[in-house]
Amino acid sequence: MTYEPVYTRTPRNAFIPSPVFVGIVAVFAVSGFMTWSRFGNVKIDVFFFVISGWIISLCLHEYAHAVTGYFSGDLSVADRGYLRLNPLKYTHPLLSIVLPVIVVILGGIGLPGGAVWVDHRYIRSRLKDSLISAAGPLTNVVLALIVAVPFLAGMAPELSPTVSGQYNLSSADHLEFWAALALIAFLQVTASVLNFLPVPGLDGGSIISPWFSPAYQRAWNLVAPWGFLLLFLLLWQTQVGDYFYELVNWLAGLINVDPWLYALGFDLMRFWSSS
Repeated sequence: MTYEPVYTRTPRNAFIPSPVFVGIVAVFAVSGFMTWSRFGNVKIDVFFFVISGWIISLCLHEYAHAVTGYFSGDLSVADRGYLRLNPLKYTHPLLSIVLPVIVVILGGIGLPGGAVWVDHRYIRSRLKDSLISAAGPLTNVVLALIVAVPFLAGMAPELSPTVSGQYNLSSADHLEFWAALALIAFLQVTASVLNFLPVPGLDGGSIISPWFSPAYQRAWNLVAPWGFLLLFLLLWQTQVGDYFYELVNWLAGLINVDPWLYALGFDLMRFWSSS
């Protein structure tokens, strides 16, 4: 097996956000304003607001892995462009961006994906190895708390369904915006929980694997490529999914994000649906 060389000289623009990331942030800001003001088709506004917000969080999640790896000894992440928040630089853009976005659209869950590659030969301690893996999901926790600030402050409207199960969208000011923001918070909670699960191939598994014996690590790495698929099947085909959503709804309640509100956000985001 060959390895790319580690560069001791960090590129001058290594920490400057890429134009791609800046563009995504611009879409997030503009679509957020359009959602707030109900400009045009508000469902399409919500779609772009939620999806661009989710992509931003994916970029920040992977940036956290990369920057922790950089300061832990792997300087090559800078040369690969991982520190510029450019999702097109990820090892597997399909798994890192496209698949998580599709899962959000179809299932409304923040499913993680593989992305940056850190050369662990240059990480000199098991603790640093674990911290590199933990940095991503910790970023999702921080983002969830940041997005939840207005909900904790009581700024969001209360929402409850009518007898027919529908929502009165004119019952509160800027309701679509708050529903979309609640969905973004919900996605961060789901991503936090999923990424901390001790499953091979996910961040939670990578947090604990450095502490295994070499024999157990080899066995763990053999199972790792299938961990993502196993998790997917458990969530959608077994009762594990019910337990997962109960936990996520409970955690969302702790940060005052109403399940009815992010359910409305999901309905609005799927603008092609008649619901």
